[in-house]
Amino acid sequence: MNGCRTLPVMLALSVLVVLAACGVETAGTAATAGAIKKNEIEQGRATQEQVRQQLQKSMEQSQQRAADPLADGY
Repeated sequence: MNGCRTLPVMLALSVLVVLAACGVETAGTAATAGAIKKNEIEQGRATQEQVRQQLQKSMEQSQQRAADPLADGY
């Protein structure tokens, strides 16, 4: 009779192991997605900084041209 009790216990343990493995996979997937989002945010910030610098440079050049109207050769 002991064999009849072992089968349900083994089946329950097998199901728990499978479910635990699914949880680990889900956690790994979430961690990977989080790392990807972090990289995207960092790249976006770097791009934003580059655009800000280019705008600043352009504004400085415009101010220089406005201060010296003869610089264009007209």
